[in-house]
Amino acid sequence: MKEGLKIGEAAQGTGLTTKTIRYYELLGLLKAPQRTYSGYRIYDQKDVDRLTFIKKAKNLGFSLEDIREILAIHDVQGSPCVHVLALLDRKIEEVRLWVKRLQGFQRELKELRRRVEVQTDGGPGESICSIVDEGAHIKGQQALTWLESRRKA
Repeated sequence: MKEGLKIGEAAQGTGLTTKTIRYYELLGLLKAPQRTYSGYRIYDQKDVDRLTFIKKAKNLGFSLEDIREILAIHDVQGSPCVHVLALLDRKIEEVRLWVKRLQGFQRELKELRRRVEVQTDGGPGESICSIVDEGAHIKGQQALTWLESRRKA
């Protein structure tokens, strides 16, 4: 690859957006790049490699804070793989909990479906849908909300 990529070229080479690259720079995950006389950001191969690493780590479910820790260890000439193993163990446990909660939610939905095999809605002034009312006690949304919150972390 040629030296001195502008942000659009770095984005294209990594599959990230220019907005994401600027965000990673703002968070300190990527050092501030050199600039041309006209102010354009210029990235080198090390920057592209680092961005590619960040993308791969995000794909494994690591949070930006996890990635910051990994990069900090790397940046002081450390070997971050032992730390990554610990993070993977934590991630495996999180996934196990997700699966358990979602399986419980699935069981509750199946039970609701079984109970209300054929259900008709009431007339005007009654419930919008009695099936939803019947399932109001189901706590599955908590599992989905929890899962979504972990995805964003």
